Amino acid sequence: MPAEAADSAPAPGSTLRGKRILLIISGGIAAYKSLLLIRLLTARGAQLRCILTRAGTEFVTPLSVQALTGEKVYQDLFSLTDEQEMGHIALSRSADLIVVCPASADILAKMAAGLADDLATTLLLATDTPVLAAPAMNVRMWQHPATVSNIATLRGRGIMFAEPEEGPMACGEFGPGRLAEPETVLSAIQTALASQSEAQSAPLAGRHVIVTAGPTHEPIDPVRYIANRSSGRQGYAIAEALARLGARVTLVSGPADLPDPPGIRTLRVETACEMEAAVRAALPADAAVCAAAVADWRVAHAADLKIKKKEGSAPPALNLVPNPDILASISAPGPDRPALVIGFAAETDHVIAHATAKRARKGCDWIVANDVGPGTNVMGGRENRVIVISESGADSWPLMAKTEVARRLAHSIAEHLTGSA
Repeated sequence: MPAEAADSAPAPGSTLRGKRILLIISGGIAAYKSLLLIRLLTARGAQLRCILTRAGTEFVTPLSVQALTGEKVYQDLFSLTDEQEMGHIALSRSADLIVVCPASADILAKMAAGLADDLATTLLLATDTPVLAAPAMNVRMWQHPATVSNIATLRGRGIMFAEPEEGPMACGEFGPGRLAEPETVLSAIQTALASQSEAQSAPLAGRHVIVTAGPTHEPIDPVRYIANRSSGRQGYAIAEALARLGARVTLVSGPADLPDPPGIRTLRVETACEMEAAVRAALPADAAVCAAAVADWRVAHAADLKIKKKEGSAPPALNLVPNPDILASISAPGPDRPALVIGFAAETDHVIAHATAKRARKGCDWIVANDVGPGTNVMGGRENRVIVISESGADSWPLMAKTEVARRLAHSIAEHLTGSA
């Protein structure tokens, strides 16, 4: 990929100028962040209308929202004046994107159940406009089976999410459920809007792309295994971004706590050997993106029974053998080699040098390198800073949400395969 390829991606905010966004602010202490989000959106030229739920008014005022947007704030489903000026059906269809931020457990449950007892939920039920939700709630509420089920239901219906973050909460607890920072929600909005225009052109229609994601688990015995910290988020985001460009995507996923992306063939595996077999079976393909963090070694002979610890005895010696090198295998010349093979390199030092050497050693076309050293929070996190290394050199991308990394990489893949760069 040419070093200047990243410059062809939209500049920050360019996907928002003139875009019409309907922001629904539901109840929760995190609602104050919606005001910061409004400032970010309006500064980038977005046209905003806002709906404030009754619970939302307990945390932010209609006056503050109106002052920031310069537009009337909608609250009441049964206001005759509002219905004459802008009926709720027309309001829902006047936007390019509907954003629910914060999305409380209550409004997500109502969305999943199809309830419509106020302006916000009625509009969400009546719309065919794309919807992005930014959940915010107590960690126990986020992890409750009812919420987990509601999120899965909404994902299956095509609702997009700006994933909540982990950290301290106003209630004094710690864990996942914090509203994503406004900049992260902004990035998700940019990605969602860009995806709409991408889907219209579908440059990868008729193309097949294989994506690997997540870690592999190499068993030691029935209860222990060798693994790494990969969450699979970057690989899953790449698979979804490619699908939005019209590609037929086969996602080969190691153990990842993520739902199957809608409309994507997902093959679940555990070990490196299983992943290699699944990738081989999925060939031929036009491109392959090997984003999985495959374990380099496995135990030569995993125990059939749990290895028992014996007092006074030394730890058992593990006889490790190399795992199959999936990236090198599919990069090798042959009739099934994809036209474009992309590997990933997670490095803790000398990132460019190590990744450049890996590209030469594996024989792939591009390497997407990132620094996973102490304090980076890339593995398991929601942001990434990558360097794309190709025959043309190294192209450094700034820190951004993994969804945005995926979108830009998918565009670069489309440009390479279609010759439109």
